[in-house]
Amino acid sequence: MSTLDERPIRVLVAKAGLDGHDRGAKVVAAALRDAGFEVIYTGLRQTPEMIVATALQEDVDAVGLSLHSGAHMSLFPRVLELLKAQGSDQVLLTGGGIIPEADVEALMALGVGQLFGPGTTLAALTDYIRDEVMARRGVGSAPPHP
Repeated sequence: MSTLDERPIRVLVAKAGLDGHDRGAKVVAAALRDAGFEVIYTGLRQTPEMIVATALQEDVDAVGLSLHSGAHMSLFPRVLELLKAQGSDQVLLTGGGIIPEADVEALMALGVGQLFGPGTTLAALTDYIRDEVMARRGVGSAPPHP
């Protein structure tokens, strides 16, 4: 097994902009920890620049944005642009919140990963992140969950 196989998946859970609703982000962060991921939670009111700086500093595999403010069409693209500008194309940008389906499709077309709305199971979220990160690492299928 290589170092990439053994290193725990590191996920940054972030709340961008003026959105003050963080209960969902905290639930997701706890579920990711329970699934064996290393999780960094930024807290409220982060700018895209702060999120990307933290992602680089913490050497994360994925960034999960939680948005309920309606600013998803500006915040997701900005975080994605900043990640690319820093050479972090391999970092998965995913997230969720209240995002209309047409906007989900537009964001995914830009390169944002799968987006999750209300009613998504925590298992679906953790399985997606695990599988996508392992694929980006070039490791193949993910090891079984703990």
